[in-house]
Amino acid sequence: MIYIQMLWTFFRLGLFTVGGGYAMLPLIQSEIERLGWITAEEFVDMIAIAEMTPGAIGVNTATFVGFRLGGLPGAIVATTGIALPSLLVVVAVSKVLDRFREHPMVEAVLFGIRPVVAGLIASAALFIAQAAIIETNGSGFLGIDPVALVIAIASGIAVWRYHLHPVVAIVGAGLVGLIVL
Repeated sequence: MIYIQMLWTFFRLGLFTVGGGYAMLPLIQSEIERLGWITAEEFVDMIAIAEMTPGAIGVNTATFVGFRLGGLPGAIVATTGIALPSLLVVVAVSKVLDRFREHPMVEAVLFGIRPVVAGLIASAALFIAQAAIIETNGSGFLGIDPVALVIAIASGIAVWRYHLHPVVAIVGAGLVGLIVL
């Protein structure tokens, strides 16, 4: 039963998420928490791991959730569920888009979708930042973890401004975490 529920859940997520893996994260997080599959803290850990592994972050996250819930078969089911809609849509759209790419309605729709994708990615970034930087307990807000904040800002600047490879930033931040904690 869990496999059918995972397939359907991740199929819906894959079908209705526009903008790629980062745009999927808020929806994935909302669904898996609503279903009681993963806690917010576990989800942030999965995102960190999914970011470090090859592949799309949304697909990797689905794979990790599926593996956590149902082992290897669960990972296969969740990955299939989230990837299948994209495959079907890309095949269908590729047949049509080349013919109508210059059409004003197509250009208008794509113009309208781009800001939504940016907003979804920003939402995922804020969720991750909140979970990684803000300290809470059962009763609520405790404060901002200054070490986590410095690591986040330093790594963000290093990747954005100085074009540090993200893998180097992740490894470096992991080493800082080992030293500090």
